[in-house]
Order: sequence, then structure tokens, then C-alpha cells
Amino acid sequence: MVTPHLDTLWIERPRSEALQGVDLQRCLGVSHLAEEVLRRRDLPSLEEVREFLEARLSAMPDPFQMADMQRAVERLAQALRQGEGIAVHGDYDVDGVTGTALMVETLRAIGGRVSYHIPMRLKDGYGLCLEALESCAAAGARVAVSVDCGISAHRQAQRAAELGLDLIITDHHQPPEILPQALAIVNPARRDCSFPYKHLAGVGVVFLLLVALRRYLRESGYWTKSAEPDLRYGLDLVALGSIADIVPLKGLNRALTKAGLELLSHSGRPGLQALKQVAAVDKVTCGTVGFRLAPRINAAGRLEDASVGVELLLKRSVEDAMPAAELLDRVNRQRQVLEQQTLEEADERWQRETSGATHSIVLADARWHPGVIGIVASRLVEKYHRPTVLIALNEGAGKGSARSIKGLHLYQALQDCHACLQGFGGHEFAAGLSIGAEKIPEFARRFEAVARQRLSPDDLLPRQFHDGEITLEEIDAADLLALERLAPYGPGNPQPLFLARGVHLQCIQVAGESHLRFLACQGGCGLSAIAFGMADRRHQLDGPQDILFIPSLNDWRGKVSIQLQVKHIRPALHE
Repeated sequence: MVTPHLDTLWIERPRSEALQGVDLQRCLGVSHLAEEVLRRRDLPSLEEVREFLEARLSAMPDPFQMADMQRAVERLAQALRQGEGIAVHGDYDVDGVTGTALMVETLRAIGGRVSYHIPMRLKDGYGLCLEALESCAAAGARVAVSVDCGISAHRQAQRAAELGLDLIITDHHQPPEILPQALAIVNPARRDCSFPYKHLAGVGVVFLLLVALRRYLRESGYWTKSAEPDLRYGLDLVALGSIADIVPLKGLNRALTKAGLELLSHSGRPGLQALKQVAAVDKVTCGTVGFRLAPRINAAGRLEDASVGVELLLKRSVEDAMPAAELLDRVNRQRQVLEQQTLEEADERWQRETSGATHSIVLADARWHPGVIGIVASRLVEKYHRPTVLIALNEGAGKGSARSIKGLHLYQALQDCHACLQGFGGHEFAAGLSIGAEKIPEFARRFEAVARQRLSPDDLLPRQFHDGEITLEEIDAADLLALERLAPYGPGNPQPLFLARGVHLQCIQVAGESHLRFLACQGGCGLSAIAFGMADRRHQLDGPQDILFIPSLNDWRGKVSIQLQVKHIRPALHE
């Protein structure tokens, strides 16, 4: 965790002017604290606030609004009717693994002859694998469906056509100017796509494709001899993949994730039951999914074979799933060790080589594992608030992972540096690239120039947005229970974070190796608090402090109490 200092800007989120004069407590039955948060969630009307709270799947837009959806569905329906082989090609991250499992599980339930392939990160690299396309064609497949990849796969699309494979690309990454020549490309980020929600996860795109396919089959009389699959039972996978891929939890993503988390909480899916056991997950939240379940599935793709994750999710019993879950747990522990080593090396090198004076971080090393550099890049962005590119080298070839901050659109920045790169793809805040070792110095110079052009010195200051100032006396258990209506939390709907001024921290104790526990006292009120990763500041907390905190209810052995998770501390500006 990054230790916050005075140079972190604390910024109160603005209230919606459109909701001024609207009594949300009376109209919607929300609590005082919930009203304060809702006014700061970019919801411009009472109706949108109501839709946000209800998050109903019944309000899902027509999936046939998505470009090429009709063509994709018709070809899949033809393959199902004629018994043609369908090959699903996924990606090795959680989004790709969950999307692949959902596609395979559903098509098989409908009666399809379905195989799947997940590329090996080190052997195959990112994206559609030519060898896999050739293998599935040789095995008799006539339709190939990509999941969470393929939007830039020009060469692979051409090869698929040569092999007699009808290629359906499902993806959500930023499309290039010229799209591959595939039979269908289902991607809400396409410029010519009228679907209103542009920021779905890959597994979300798969879910919508399956919704459209089920409807098409129903209307064409396919279900005369068997029951339609209930696609709601796949929403646990949609939630898992969406949370792991950090898509904004607004609109349709919020509805899908909320329903999926409810299913995941009492999931009948044996693979996820086994994974929850090895990860010691009791209560399912966005946090436990994002920090305990997803990393274990991701670890296999980072270090070994991500198909283990698909196998886990397709298992029919907890007993059969447990070996895969335990393997993922072991691999995740290996990943954590590699990640920490790489983080320490990268951090030390950047400080030594630049004294922290650059607008960007670009580092390469032959010792680094390509499976962990993305996580490490995210950690460096969190710590230094600079766009970061880390590159793992292998015999002169570099595979890079990039992460960015608000103000520098990564995909556009890499376009400006494309002459140095062999390939790249991604989003505004995350991207991947390939590069020759000899081009890295030039790329670093160009990337730094782009960063200096687009980011001011103020842009490099970390910003922490909060939901306004309250007193500790305003917090009660009933309000916190009412706040749970706003979950699930994540990008686009951050967990409520409040400011309290002039708080005295008493009874300070170190918890574990790096955390602090204390009593937060203000006026006549004292509340239990914990500050993760701040043990090194134990002797700097005399006198009144201003704190940013997340209030929550802590249930310990049946005793419920209020606890503050303190995210930032600074000396009080005034009492």
C-alpha cells in the first residue's frame, strides 16, 4: 500500500446540480449517508438514481443492437443445427477464462460440439494463436469463436478463412482503424456499434451473445425437444470476470455484477465452491472476488497454463474441482513471491536511474517474468502516479505491460510510439505491447515525450476523491446497513469514503507487521479503526489528524460493531 502524504490532493466529489432540491430520502427511502453518496455519483436525474439502486437485468438493452450480432448468432445457430464443430479460443486472464467457460458450458448445454483453447502466455503470447486455429480446423471445426481477444487479429482472420473456418470475434478491447476480415466482430467498442454500453468486459459480451442466441433459437423453433438453458446461472462467471477486468460498475455492468455476486454468494458451481474454500472466502464482495478469487485464477495464466481455470469452472463436483483449486492456490503463492521481487527491483532501478524526475516509468529486464509485470506496473502507478511500462526480455524480444493515470490515454500514447513497437493493444488505462530490445531506449524517450506533452506537474500528484465531510457521531449501524444498497462497489461506483477533521488517534497498536489499529476520537465519540500498511507512521500521529475513511460493520463472532478503514491520514489543517 502507498503511504499517503501531504502531496496527495484530497478532493471532494461535486454534488449533482440536477438533483438539487430533490429529497432522495423521501423519494427513495435512502439514509442520510446514502443520499450524500448518491448525489456524488454522476447520476443526473431521480430516475437514474432509482435505476442505479434497482440495477434490474430486465432493463438490459436488446443485444441485437450490437454490430454483427445477428450474423454471429445465425452462424452459431447453423452450426448447432448441423452438428458442426465449434472451437472457442479464449484469453489467459480471468475475463478470458470466465468468458470461455461460459461460452463452452452454454453451447454444450444447447447440444453443440465444442472444444476450447487457452493460449500459453510464454509460448503463444497474447491473442488468437495461429497454431490453435490450424489444429481446430484439422480436428474438424467449422466455426471459431474468440473470447476477450481477436480485435486486431488480421493475420489470424486471414488464415482462418484459408482453413475454411468461419471466425466470430467477441472482444471488448479498443478496435484498430481497420477491422480484421472475420465473419462477425461483436465488440461494443466498435465505432459503428449502436449498443449503449461501451465498456463491457469480455465475459459480458459473451453473455449478451448467448442471450441473443437463445432468443434466436427460441424464435426459430429450436427448443421443441429440450428446455432452454437458464442463462442466469452463468452470471457468477460474468461477475467474476467483470470485477477482475476492472470495468466500470455502472449501468448494465452494475446489474450483471450485482446479480452475479448474489449467485456467487451461494454458488452451486462446484469449481467456485472449491476455490472459495482454498481462498478462505466466507463473505462474497467485490473486494473478496477481486483480491482473493480472481488472483488465483489469474495466477495460472501468468505462470503456467490458464486452461486449469477453465477446467475448474466446468467441473461437476467439488471433489473433482478441489485439485485444480489447490493447484491455483499454490501457483498464486509463487506469483506473489515473483511479484514482490520484481516490484522491489523495478522501484529501486527507477529511483536510482532517474531520481524520480521523469513523467513516466519505462523499465526492461531479462530477469522479469512476463506474467507479473502487469501487476507490478499497477503497483508502481499506485505509488508514483505516473504512466508505467514494464518489459520482460527474452533473447532480444520484449513483452510489455502498461498502466496509466487519468490524463494519458494509453492506447493513443502507444499509437504515437508505434514506430518503435512490433504490436500493441489495450484500453485507456491498461495495454500490452511487443518490442525488440534494441528499440526500448527510443521507445522510452518517445513515451516520456508524450507524457510530458499531455501531463502537467499537477497531473502527477495523486488525487483522492471523497464523499464529503461528516462527524464520527453521524455514523450509526442503521446508516451503514442502508449504505449496502449502493453496492457492489468498484470503478464507476467507488466505496463511500468520508472526511473527518480534527480526529485524535488513541491506543495506537501495530497489527501484524505493517498495519495500525487505534481508536478514532472526535468530540465525545470514539470508534475502532484500522489503517493498512501505515505501521511506519506510528510515531507521526500525535495531535489532531484529518482522516479519510470507509465506515463499515465488523461482525466478529456474532458481535457487530462499527469499524473505520482509514485510507489516508494527515495532520489536521484546523480543529
